[in-house]
Parts: sequence; structure tokens; C-alpha cells
Amino acid sequence: MSKLVIVGTVAFDEIETPFGKTDKILGGAGTFIGLAASHFNVDAAIVSIVGDDLPQEYLDLLTERNIDISGIEVVKGGKTFYWKGRYHNDMNSRDTLVTDLNTLADFNPVVPENYKDAEIVMLGNLHPAVQLGVLDQMSQKPKLAVLDTMNFWMDSALDDLLKVIARVDVITINDEEARQLSGEYSLVAAARKIHEMGPQYVVIKKGEHGALLFNGDNVFFAPALPLEVVFDPTGAGDTFAGGFAGYLASVQNFSFESMKNAIIQGSNLASFCVEKFGTERMVNLDRDEVRKRLMQFKALTQFEIELN
Repeated sequence: MSKLVIVGTVAFDEIETPFGKTDKILGGAGTFIGLAASHFNVDAAIVSIVGDDLPQEYLDLLTERNIDISGIEVVKGGKTFYWKGRYHNDMNSRDTLVTDLNTLADFNPVVPENYKDAEIVMLGNLHPAVQLGVLDQMSQKPKLAVLDTMNFWMDSALDDLLKVIARVDVITINDEEARQLSGEYSLVAAARKIHEMGPQYVVIKKGEHGALLFNGDNVFFAPALPLEVVFDPTGAGDTFAGGFAGYLASVQNFSFESMKNAIIQGSNLASFCVEKFGTERMVNLDRDEVRKRLMQFKALTQFEIELN
């Protein structure tokens, strides 16, 4: 079974959307990535930090899904990272109301000894220096390193970010971030510039409009499944990343064709994530539902063409 190291936050989220609002609930990039990856046959471990205010039931939820939590540091007397946000009516934009780094402010990741030889590393959205620290701890170069990042780090830690980008095989960012990072408006030109920074594959996420995969001159587009209700978009991008990395870890095939399948697998799981608040839908998701919706993706994208 392939080993997958996931680096990302395990956090409290408090969310308000046009459909309602929550109190503090389980969230964080590491959580969503791990839950998505758990749908594949992989040995996954989360590297993160929390305070002892995080309920044990949240950690148990991860272990029940065969996710190793020995890399999650619990700080006695510390408080867990907390984010509060409000989504606008279009669900594509949001206001951040509160961000409390708490224990995350002093996070020095420690990869468990038995995962330092992991074949796949999924670097969730964190400070690039933390992401570099994880890569430096691996006992051998991973077969695949996947990076998720955002415009905040482009603004505040660009030098470190460029160092991480140079060391990964895949980068996943949204269209706005791709344009900022590359200085190019055209996403094709942007992907080419980002290729030159190091990654062999560039994944550009376009939210409800799907995702693009670039590899040299090869381009693949995966639509997002049209949904009747989007309840809460929080964690959808991380769920996509977890499905993407989990699938690739399970098949151990990193070709362009395999990456295309990984994009669909990630998009499929993300389509479930948005149907309930926080992790609720991912926690109660079963294999038959996943398979049935994959068939919907296939029907959405498959067609025959007659050329005269």
C-alpha cells in the first residue's frame, strides 16, 4: 500500500452562508484532504498542529478512516487554528471575519519516522517555509510532490514559495492565482510560465467552472458537475486536492492520462463536499454514492463525433 503524507491544518471553522450558519465545527485543509484521500487504498498520515481544545472525537473521526494522526501535535493548553467566514449570495466570494492562528503560529512540522519514505507528499495550503520543512525531512525524494498554495503567500512569502514550487511535480492553484504568479492573463501562457518554475504538471482550478490540467503541450479540461444546491464551498478545493493525490497514490501511475483521471476523481469528491456544512457530507459519504456520481461525470463529458 502506498504511503501518502498530508501537510495541512486541522482547524475550527465557523461558517455563514445564505443557507444558514454553524458554530465552531471541524475544518482545515489537512482534514478535508485526508477525508478525501481515505476513499482510496492508501496509507495516509496527516502532519499538523492543534490545541488540546480540539475534541477527541474529531481526531477519532480521522483514525476511524484509517488516517494516521501520529504527526498531529497536540499542544497542552494551546488553542486550535480558528477561521470564521461569511459567503455572499453567489457562493463564489466570501468575507473572512476572524483568523486566529493560535498554535499554527509556531508550527514546526514533524513527519513521523515511518512516513519519511512516503511515495507521495501532498503539501496543503500553509506557509511555504513549513512546506519546505516537510520536503527536507523526507528520507528520499518522493515519487510525486503536490503543492497547493494561494495568493496570500505570493504577496507575503514569494521567495520561499518559489523555492517550494521548484521542488514539486504538481501545483494546484486557482485561475486568479495562476495569473498573479505568472504575470500572464492567458491561462495557457500562465501555465507555460509556471512550468518553467519547476512543476511538470499545473492544475488550475476554476471553481464551479471545473479545472484545467497542463503538461507541456498537453491540456485537459474537467468540468464541475452541475449541482442543484451548493450549501457550503468551504474545503471544496482541499477535497479536490485530496481526491487527486489519493487516487494517484493508489494507482502509482503519474502519466498525463492518469492525471486526467485524478482530476475527475478530485472533482467528483469535491462535488459532495459542498452539499453540507463543513465535513458533514464527506464523513457520511459511501462508496456507492461516489461510484454513481463518477458515472455522471463520465456521461457529462463523453460524446461521439462524426467527421465528414
